[in-house]
Amino acid sequence: MKTMNRKGFLKSLGLAGVTAIAAPLLIHCGNDDDIEGSSSGTAAGSGSGSTGCSVTNTETEGPFPTKSPSSLVQSNIVSDRTGVPFTITITVQNVNAACATLQGALVDIWHCDKDGNYSEYGGTGMQPANYTNVHFLRGRQTTDVNGQVNFTSIFPGWYNGRATHIHVHIYNAAGQSLLVTQIAFPEGSDSAVVQVAASTGYKGMTGYTYNANDNVFSDGTSNEMSSISGSVSGGFALTHTIKVPA
Repeated sequence: MKTMNRKGFLKSLGLAGVTAIAAPLLIHCGNDDDIEGSSSGTAAGSGSGSTGCSVTNTETEGPFPTKSPSSLVQSNIVSDRTGVPFTITITVQNVNAACATLQGALVDIWHCDKDGNYSEYGGTGMQPANYTNVHFLRGRQTTDVNGQVNFTSIFPGWYNGRATHIHVHIYNAAGQSLLVTQIAFPEGSDSAVVQVAASTGYKGMTGYTYNANDNVFSDGTSNEMSSISGSVSGGFALTHTIKVPA
C-alpha cells in the first residue's frame, strides 16, 4: 500500500480534527457557493479523469468503513435504499506493469444513501439514524480480465462538510491492501450532482460542500475525478480508473 505522504498525513489530522470538534458535520453528504474547479461538459457533468501512470491519491477510509467486506460479495448493493438509479464501473490498473489492467483485484466500495447516512453505523452524534444492523450500499467485486468491476446502486446523497463521493479499498488477490481512495464527482450547474439533488427524495444543494472546500478533495481531484453520464429519468452511469502499485 502507498506510504502516507505529508499531504495524506495532514488530511488525516484534518479528519481527526473534524471528528473531534465538529463530528456532526460528518453525518450527512453538503454545499457552498464556491464551485471553483467544477466541470460541466455534458448534461450529466463529466470529469477529466486521471492522467499519466502514477498511483491514485491515497485517502482516509473515513469514519464508516465496511466492517466485514468479505461477507458482502455482491454487485447489486442497493438493498432497500431508494433513489436515482446508478451504475458504477471501476477499472483498476497496475502502475508496476506500465498501467496494464489488473485482473483478480478485490474492490470494496461503500457510500451514503440519499439522506447522507451510512449502513453499519449510527445512533451517535456523528450519525443519529441508527443503521448498525444493515449493510446497504456496500459491496465487493473481483476485477475481470479487463481489470473492471461493476456495481448497481443509487446515486449518493451528501452530508455536511463533504462533497458527493464514493469510498474504495483495493486489495490484491491474496488480500493484501493496495490502496484506499475516494472517487470525486463532477460539479457545475448541469452536473449529475445538481440534477439529482433537485429530484424527488433528495435534499437539494443548500448547504452542499463543493470539492474545492471539501476536507479530502480540496487539494485537487485530478486523479480521483470520475466521469458521469445519463439522466435522472434514465439513471446515471459512473466510470472511473484507479491506479495501484500491485
